[in-house]
Amino acid sequence: QVQLVESGGGLVQAGESLRLSCAASVNMFSINAMAWYRQAPGKQRELVARITRLGTINYVDSVKGRFTISRDNAKNTVYLQMNSLKPEDTAVYYCNAMVSRGALEFQYWGQGTQVTVSS
Repeated sequence: QVQLVESGGGLVQAGESLRLSCAASVNMFSINAMAWYRQAPGKQRELVARITRLGTINYVDSVKGRFTISRDNAKNTVYLQMNSLKPEDTAVYYCNAMVSRGALEFQYWGQGTQVTVSS
C-alpha cells in the first residue's frame, strides 16, 4: 500500500502564498526521501524541493529564498510553503516519495495539485 495525496493548490495573485501538503501512506516501506516536483504546460517535470529521512534539504535555484519544504514525521506528511509566488511558478505540483523495501528502492507519485499564479 503506497498512496500520496496532495492538497493546498489553488489560484493566487503574484506575491501571494500557498502551502501544499502531501500525506503519505506507505505501509511496509521505509521512506528515504520526500519531494515536490512540478510540471508546467509544455515543459519537463522538475524537482522543486526534496527532504531526506535525515533532514537534508535541496531546492531548485529558482525557488530558493521563497519556498520552504518541511515534514511532520509523526503524520508522514510533507509540506511546501510557497511565498512570493510568481507567474512562472504556475504548474501542477506533484508529491514524490522515495521508499525502500529490503534492498530495493521505489518511487511513487501523487496525482498532483494545480497551482496557478496570475500576474
